[in-house]
Amino acid sequence: MTPPAAVRRVVSLVPSLTEAVAASGPDLLVGATDWCSHPAGLDVARVRGTKNPDLERIAALEPDLVLANEEENRPADLEALRAAGIGVLVTEVRSVPQAFGELHRALVDGCGLPRPAWLDEAEAAWAEVRAEFDAVAVVPVWRRPWMVLGRDTFAGAVLAHLGVRNRYAGHPERYPRVPLPELADPRAADLVVLPDEPYAFAADDGPEAFPGLPAALVDGRHLTWYGPSLTEAPGVLAGAVREALG
Repeated sequence: MTPPAAVRRVVSLVPSLTEAVAASGPDLLVGATDWCSHPAGLDVARVRGTKNPDLERIAALEPDLVLANEEENRPADLEALRAAGIGVLVTEVRSVPQAFGELHRALVDGCGLPRPAWLDEAEAAWAEVRAEFDAVAVVPVWRRPWMVLGRDTFAGAVLAHLGVRNRYAGHPERYPRVPLPELADPRAADLVVLPDEPYAFAADDGPEAFPGLPAALVDGRHLTWYGPSLTEAPGVLAGAVREALG
């Protein structure tokens, strides 16, 4: 898309992009989804969820630009916004380098903001990452039914940088459903990584299903979000894996 000449009002339909705009140009942000939890105390209009945005509410906010993501938001909703004359910028993020490029495109090229210092800091933090581990992980993202990270995911790429290989990285689906007995087989993986989103895995909800595998409970924001959290994500995630593997 060609962004408007001057962007003064932005609606974000992606939690990580909401945090990125709030950290870089907070005066621009006028709307966000109900799932946009960072920064704490964000005081903007709420436009429902990523999959069911309130299109009339968004239009009423008169945004110059709506930020979206090809995985998190539905094409039909984005086309409806475009048909209403609203500019829409859609990101695609499947790797760590791509995340940095898309953040620059959204914030600098799209919103017209100066490149934020935190983005340079995040790139520098990931440039120093070395594959500390040599481990295979199962990474559930849902239960009832059990679903895991499959091929070509940002979260899988994040873990790979640390030396944690996703057991299902070669699966033909990006988020396959896999029977629990297969997932929990200790002969096929070294650990299970349990993020707290989209399913809220916790110490008493998840590890008990994998009695033969050490469990790393991680903040989903560090594993799946691309934004300011990328600065601290390498250290936080590596610490959780290190603790799980002992």
